[in-house]
Amino acid sequence: MIKRYKIKDHHIMPVEAETPDIWVVVNPTDDEKKWLVENFALDEHNFASAFDPEEPARMEFEPDHMALIFKRPKNYSSKDHFMFKVSSMGLFLFKDKLILALSEDINMFSGKYFKQVSGIREVFLKLIFNSIFHFMEHLKVINMIAEEIETKITYSMENRHLLNLFTLEKSLVYYLNAINANSYVIDRLKHNTDKMGLTPKSVEFLDDIIIENNQCYRQAEIYSNIFSSLVGARASIVANNLNILMKNLNAIVIAVAVPSFFAGVGGMSELYAITGVNNPRLAYPLFLAAMLAVGVATFVLIKRLEKH
Repeated sequence: MIKRYKIKDHHIMPVEAETPDIWVVVNPTDDEKKWLVENFALDEHNFASAFDPEEPARMEFEPDHMALIFKRPKNYSSKDHFMFKVSSMGLFLFKDKLILALSEDINMFSGKYFKQVSGIREVFLKLIFNSIFHFMEHLKVINMIAEEIETKITYSMENRHLLNLFTLEKSLVYYLNAINANSYVIDRLKHNTDKMGLTPKSVEFLDDIIIENNQCYRQAEIYSNIFSSLVGARASIVANNLNILMKNLNAIVIAVAVPSFFAGVGGMSELYAITGVNNPRLAYPLFLAAMLAVGVATFVLIKRLEKH
């Protein structure tokens, strides 16, 4: 799918013109790929890399444009089961146009950053900044989910919540790798501002992007270190909860076994002799109450012995 946009009155507007300012290519077909590669002289490998989530971030200068492969967080859905994935996007900056290649259909021009734009180079930088911002937002969501799972682990006796935390930790590793790869690309942009034709205002904005990306990497690194350092403690909590359950079950089994022993002494035919009551309607309730009292006393005694 190919969408066209034009910058009009400092706003990005969808158009049907043949020569738009911005081309947005979303998961194109083979025919669309061939048409774009031939008409814009794109490198076929670089263009295909924009749709490959495993492709590392990089920047290359072609004769008439600059090709940039940048990592961005993929939109999360419940089908991912706590796995936050990373996708790629391609930015192909020409002198008079910008081609944005995406693997999923999302509105990349939403938010306050795109309400006022002055040109395709500013849009180019804001798309990079927007990707970093989405990494920051996803890190907040990961932290919130982790806190909720940790609360459940406190009372859990199964591995399901623990496995969810392992999945979140794996996601953070992917995020760290993607953010670190993006940092090298941004550094290259910083060293090639003249070749890109950036204004002093855009250079200052690029400095802000570098700071934001460094903070994003640092935050992801802190979360990853916390997750990895506490993984043993969380596993111990689950094991300890299971041990407590087993102790309680053993105490209940013993508490049931003790009255059963007394009930079996002499057989149930000696019930009248044991209770000293000839009326069976009164003897059975008294006997059951006595056995229940013995069971409860045995359970309380076992729990007190555990504490000491």
